[in-house]
Amino acid sequence: MSHEDLYKEMGVNKSATEAEIRSAYRKLAKKFHPDRNPGNRQAEEKFKRVQDAYDVLGDTKKRTEYDQFGKAGVGQFVNEGGNQYYTWGEGTKVRSDDLEDLFSAFGGSGDGRASVFEQVFGSRRGRGRQPAQPQAPTRGQNVERPVSLSFEQAIHGTTVEIDLVFNAQGRQKRQTLSVKIPPNVSDGQKIRVRGKGGPGQSGGSPGDMFIVCRVGKHQYFRREGHDIHLDVPISITEAILGTKVDVPTLHGTITVAIPPGTSSGSRLRLRGKGIPATGNGSLPGDQYIVVQIAVPNSLDDEQRSVIESCKEALDVNPRENLSWS
Repeated sequence: MSHEDLYKEMGVNKSATEAEIRSAYRKLAKKFHPDRNPGNRQAEEKFKRVQDAYDVLGDTKKRTEYDQFGKAGVGQFVNEGGNQYYTWGEGTKVRSDDLEDLFSAFGGSGDGRASVFEQVFGSRRGRGRQPAQPQAPTRGQNVERPVSLSFEQAIHGTTVEIDLVFNAQGRQKRQTLSVKIPPNVSDGQKIRVRGKGGPGQSGGSPGDMFIVCRVGKHQYFRREGHDIHLDVPISITEAILGTKVDVPTLHGTITVAIPPGTSSGSRLRLRGKGIPATGNGSLPGDQYIVVQIAVPNSLDDEQRSVIESCKEALDVNPRENLSWS
């Protein structure tokens, strides 16, 4: 197998960084995941090949060995019928004695240097040789999973189901994980799920999974911290004379008094009607009513006559006291 095959499988160059390889893997795994391609054998095979490629290229040590020696550098020793073999790729195998002799021919220990075989694989057990030194336990990588939440789910909390795909004893397995999203999470907030990240190496502990909350927009509410903002349109006459309007809140509909002479853009505060408190001494947020004066787009003759009369009666220049007027 060519040293370039796994890179081609991932769609990256041999010089790709770890971040580029990880990004390519996520895109391909998402595109060819069996859950998104039910009954598509080609997509399933591609998904498996991508997984196999990432198992090598996503591991620094395996990638280094692969770059130097190809697939043979990332195989494993097995015992069959009392003999030890080294196997790699699609079932290819060779006796350890033959493999060691082949590698030793390129730099044996006669001149004091360690053989290429020992540099790559470590000494084999048996025949008087010392066992390979075990690798130090390495913790698995942390992973991130974005989760879409509605505006209400982010405020009140919810439980989401996360589908996990992992390798166990050489076989792919799936697991559905229930994750509780606490109330009042914000867009981009991360929730850690311990031990559900990448697998550890050589007995190391697994990494963590971070749920990244992606909160959708509400139809009419806007959230700013723990406060809720709501635009409320009123007519010109309501702004001049004052009125009462029914407005929605997170806690139900309430009636709000708009005082006479309210200007467009004025904010009325509804104390405690914002994001609910979550305990631990926290206080609820507020809701702000943002007044928007709605001006009619067109007037008939009678309406225009009334407005002209009001203009004469209310001869006020709102720019009179401005410094630039």
